[in-house]
Amino acid sequence: MLQQAMLINVAVLFAVLEADLGPHRKIGAFRILRPLMLAGAIVPLFIEDPATEGAGLGLELTAGLAGILAGLCAIRLTHVYPSPETGRPVSRTGFAYATLWITVIGARMAFSYGSEHWFRTQLGSWMLRDDITADALTDALILMAIAMTLTRTLGLAARASSVRAQALAA
Repeated sequence: MLQQAMLINVAVLFAVLEADLGPHRKIGAFRILRPLMLAGAIVPLFIEDPATEGAGLGLELTAGLAGILAGLCAIRLTHVYPSPETGRPVSRTGFAYATLWITVIGARMAFSYGSEHWFRTQLGSWMLRDDITADALTDALILMAIAMTLTRTLGLAARASSVRAQALAA
């Protein structure tokens, strides 16, 4: 379970920073579709039996909401503008954007590692007391990662569409 969480976190961090970091990053179909395909592959592979009630469901929904909020922060740190050369939408991100992603994903990785090595007993007691399964906890972390990535991707697509519409109107 720990290896799955670490693998997903590293894959998401690599894919996002490789696609987004720096100036004049072209916003094409592949840049929008790649994270959507990644999410489409991750969800059925790793989320087998999501919680449908109780504290497990609440944890999954809360983590999903946290992912959406982090994704909104990421899109606010992304400047989308028409390329001076082609007029097509491009983006620019920098240190703050990279720091956000590294911090969020690093915190998830630290939590995953800590749940096995640092605070296993305390976490187990909390999960037992609140009737939260290990699957619900793992699903919550995955949903947070997917929600952040999808929010950032859909926000990027919306901004690129706006830049295209402004170029057509001009």
